[in-house]
Amino acid sequence: MRPADVQRVSVAECVDRYAEMVRAKASTGALAPASAEVYVRDVVTFGALAGEDRVLDDLTGEDVDEVLLRFARKPDERRRRGARPVGAGAAPSQSGASQARFRRSVSAFFRHAVVAGWVQLNPMQAVTVRPKQRGGLRAERRALTVEQAEGLLGAARGLADAPDAGAGVVRRRPDQRTELRDGLIVLLLAAVGPRVSELTSANVEDFFVNGGTRYWRIFGKGGRTRDVPLPRPVAEVLDAYLAEGRGLLDRGREPKALLLSWRGRRLARGDVQGVIDRVLERVDAGRRRSVTPHGLRHTTATHLLAAATDMDAVRRVLGHADLSTLGRYRDELPGELEAAMRVHPLLGPVEGRRGG
Repeated sequence: MRPADVQRVSVAECVDRYAEMVRAKASTGALAPASAEVYVRDVVTFGALAGEDRVLDDLTGEDVDEVLLRFARKPDERRRRGARPVGAGAAPSQSGASQARFRRSVSAFFRHAVVAGWVQLNPMQAVTVRPKQRGGLRAERRALTVEQAEGLLGAARGLADAPDAGAGVVRRRPDQRTELRDGLIVLLLAAVGPRVSELTSANVEDFFVNGGTRYWRIFGKGGRTRDVPLPRPVAEVLDAYLAEGRGLLDRGREPKALLLSWRGRRLARGDVQGVIDRVLERVDAGRRRSVTPHGLRHTTATHLLAAATDMDAVRRVLGHADLSTLGRYRDELPGELEAAMRVHPLLGPVEGRRGG
């Protein structure tokens, strides 16, 4: 028999109450605004997939299993916004990382539902779907190859140097021109590897010059900050954007924000994928491969490590507290083992030597 204190509340109403609670936590500083945004978005998606008119307490483990599977097959809508699709085919389904994040958000939602009296039992305890059934944690290699990365970076620099060049350019009013901004976004993501939240929360004052080198003071997770030097090509585009591009977008609403939308608002995290896709349209088809902001972070780590850059330096660039975390940001590159063995640290260059 159902306990008297369990409420017969619809999924939609529970989602609304939970979202209100999460936003209240963010407003008091108990939860980071970026994390609150993710929790709310995931729970709203859960409500839509589970059926908003259903009573939350009626959902079983099998129902949640079905929601997880439906989410896994759901096209990644970030790849549709802001640009034409890159390459053939429909938008890809959710990545393994997105699926794991969604599951964590749903688990947090149901833990709160138990405390709030919306459910008698937590259905997550009866969930049977595992990551392998949801498509695996890494469906494809995320880091771009050298050729693909060079094509993307070249397109970004070309966009900053000659914004009107290239086919399919959309003509905009001068106060809606975002080419310099778009080029800067891709260069920062691919060369420095910040988290997308670190990029969109950056302020103009976070960039400074020390000893003739331009630095970016990045405010990362856990209140940690790191000062990362910018490669000269990136610093040049940054200076051009600050001198020319940002002023066109500034409406006086966000005096501190580095990256502005054409409406003058701080650029949202969800807009960054569209920026990457627009720049990808300028890359030659043979070197073009779709990539997410997090995929560019993987690209930075992979190529810095493949170039034998000191691991602790890479850790500091990426903003990790522990060296062991770098393993998650290291993807295998074609031919790298062969290249390593051709120049062995104990034997020197060995390619072409004759046997004794």
